[in-house]
Amino acid sequence: MTNKYTVAIIAFILHILSIQAQKVEYTKADSAQVVALLNAAKNQRGTENPIFYFGKKFLGIPYVAHTLELGDKEHLIVNLHGLDCTTFVETVVALSMCDQQNKRTFDDFCKNLTTIRFREGKMTDYTSRLHYFTWWAEDNERLGIVKDISIDDAPFLGVQTVHINYMSQHPTLYKQLKNHPEFVPTIRNYEQATEGKQFHYIEKKDLSWKAGTPLSMVKDGDIVAMLTDSDGLDTRHIGIAFWQNGQLHLLHASSLYKKVLMSKETFYDYEMKQPKHTGIRVFRFVEE
Repeated sequence: MTNKYTVAIIAFILHILSIQAQKVEYTKADSAQVVALLNAAKNQRGTENPIFYFGKKFLGIPYVAHTLELGDKEHLIVNLHGLDCTTFVETVVALSMCDQQNKRTFDDFCKNLTTIRFREGKMTDYTSRLHYFTWWAEDNERLGIVKDISIDDAPFLGVQTVHINYMSQHPTLYKQLKNHPEFVPTIRNYEQATEGKQFHYIEKKDLSWKAGTPLSMVKDGDIVAMLTDSDGLDTRHIGIAFWQNGQLHLLHASSLYKKVLMSKETFYDYEMKQPKHTGIRVFRFVEE
């Protein structure tokens, strides 16, 4: 056995052990797809926005809810063959981070997905997951992964005042909270720490774009969170923005159409059909 072959075997074993140490649940097809997507991006992405580029790679993938609620103990779940709106965006951001870092192994992807999904990038128990989008946005902003574009002197007229308590008020709707009531006080404390925070957003009436409106600042590949002001929630849906024929559209995992798609209707028309939506917050992946 040559030294080169021995080194390769050792590297492979260490790679497997590293993934196992993270308590990752995945299929061989998922890991192979991650590596294939990252390797293809080296030659195919060019200068295209990475979020938009990778987002389109999942068109047609079935919408599947609750894919992260497997097992009794929190662990990293990778599922590229069934996505909801959150896991779709998280998967795309993790791939974009790998591509930017020029790191193209499944282990690299898992590390980035952990960073994105869990508070301060550290997975402990169920309470460490960033369950509300406000938590997700704040944490990933602190880590320099995304930025709220309203901070850049954008004339966003809406002001969201966050009131979140849905999880602590309805613990029996969440498998791990139902099985582990000791988690509920921690979730409640996190909710209370967010209480009353305010953020600027684009009101949904302004999604009918014209030059000079706040919407003109949105770019292909921006992450958009659709806000609500009811039911103890902060958002009801997330996706990726893109422009088509001078109007804004949404690339997302749709529960209505049961798959990832690029909406043919404009974002404005989509939002006007959502009575509990108030508007959107917009985040941009930070490219180095």
